[in-house]
Amino acid sequence: MIKHLSGDFETVEYDSKRSFLLYDNHENEMYPVHWHEAVEIIMPLENHYVVTVGETEYDIPVNDVLIIPSGEIHEMPQLIPGRRLIFQCANSALSGVAAIEPIVRGVSAPILINREMNKELHSLAKKTLLDILSLNNKRNDLSDVKIYIALVNLLTALREHQLVQSKQLLELDDIKLDEYNEKFNDVMKYIDANYMYDISLERLAKVAGYSKYHFSRIFKQYNSMSYLQYINARRTKAAEHLLLDPNLSITDVAMQAGFKSLTTFNRIFKEIKHCTPTDFKKLFTAH
Repeated sequence: MIKHLSGDFETVEYDSKRSFLLYDNHENEMYPVHWHEAVEIIMPLENHYVVTVGETEYDIPVNDVLIIPSGEIHEMPQLIPGRRLIFQCANSALSGVAAIEPIVRGVSAPILINREMNKELHSLAKKTLLDILSLNNKRNDLSDVKIYIALVNLLTALREHQLVQSKQLLELDDIKLDEYNEKFNDVMKYIDANYMYDISLERLAKVAGYSKYHFSRIFKQYNSMSYLQYINARRTKAAEHLLLDPNLSITDVAMQAGFKSLTTFNRIFKEIKHCTPTDFKKLFTAH
């Protein structure tokens, strides 16, 4: 199933003018440690399936759905007979669209959707993958549009579920939750526009209209990551694009992406992308 692997990096080859790829996979083989830019969604149809993402092993029962974000290193380490759907969507088809940026934040870490998590969401996830299979097999002028809509609907439902969980965790009423949604959307937009500069906790707290202590605590609970982790992820995302420019040195990329030093850039980039900026640049130069 992996056609092009250079080191740990897999180049996902989409059909012409498509940003999706679906494998109706029956292969009884192991897949080595790899990562790619695509968001990957896996649902076993016959027999369970084991996927290791980072240091976490997911033993996925039939009809449960695992979502693996872009850039996550993963492997399928066991020979398991059966059938599973493996759907890949180019990250640019999601992260490059401002209107759906709020729902893309909901898949910043691997997520296993099962009945214990939420029955309705689990049912929707299963239906979404089966609908994508049907649409992919039909392949008419509107099938890709419908696949995209189905995917966005699933990610929207997932984000809504996460917000409900945040509401319960933070003991919020609907009015307060709406306030947090508005405040943190403003903060995300501020970070997107200013990630290349020094961004202080005090400044972000002022954008949100909270004290820095309240902001720091609520941001992490609301987004499942600290504000510093979010800033570093945004800078790393910018660095990925800058690294593709052959005229920019690694140091130039680090400075333009907002990292204070080359050492910090190398460390954070490797933590997030699982390779050094130099290796990342070489991989894409080779393809």
